[in-house]
Formats: sequence, structure tokens, C-alpha cells
Amino acid sequence: MEKQSANAAGSALSSDLAGDEIAEVQFGSIRESPSAAGKAGNGDRRNLDILYSIPLRVTAQIGETQLPLKELLALGPGAVVELERAAGESIDMLVNGVHVGRGEVVVVNEKFGLRITEIISPEERVRNL
Repeated sequence: MEKQSANAAGSALSSDLAGDEIAEVQFGSIRESPSAAGKAGNGDRRNLDILYSIPLRVTAQIGETQLPLKELLALGPGAVVELERAAGESIDMLVNGVHVGRGEVVVVNEKFGLRITEIISPEERVRNL
């Protein structure tokens, strides 16, 4: 069968391999050793702990719009840029730039916060990556 594949690939390949014997590669099965199986749970937990400690950027996006360059350059103090989102509408929550939910703006200890009203499913989050 391998000889047919070499012939089908063209004469340049066939002439390079003319005197060579072509054989199929045989791989043995891989089995997990008993000692590795016992340690897998601890290693997995350690890996999860490392992943859980990775900082992610959480952003609350109130809206967006597009402006021609001429209008953008004309902006100054006091200018108002109208966004495409209606007043009172939920705010998008993004994690590292990926949409994961929505919420409403609140004030917590004199700082803005986001009360989550909707989180998309894990399957949908993976699709958004």
C-alpha cells in the first residue's frame, strides 16, 4: 500500500525513494503506570490552583459607536458622544475582551460596580473565545 502512495505522489518523490524500502510504522500501546495514576489527582488540583490564581481583566462596557475621523478630531471638553445603547439598558460584562454576561451599574463604597443579571452558559463562553 505504501508503494502505491509513493507512486501516486509523483515521479519526483518516486525517484528519490526508488532504492528505499518503505514500511508502515507500528506503535505500541501506552499504559499509565499505577504510581502515575495515584498522583494524577494531586497534580490536577495543583494545576487548577495555578489556573484559579491567574488575574483576568473584567470590563463593564456601557456602549459603543463609530465616528468618522473628522468628528473624532473635532471632539473637545464638553462634547457629547452618543452611544448605541439605550439609557437604562443592561451593561455588557467582558472578561479579557470576551462577552460573558450583563448587569446593571451600582455604587459600592463610592465606587462603581456591576450587579450581574445574566451570565452566558459555559458552552457559549467557550464558543466566544
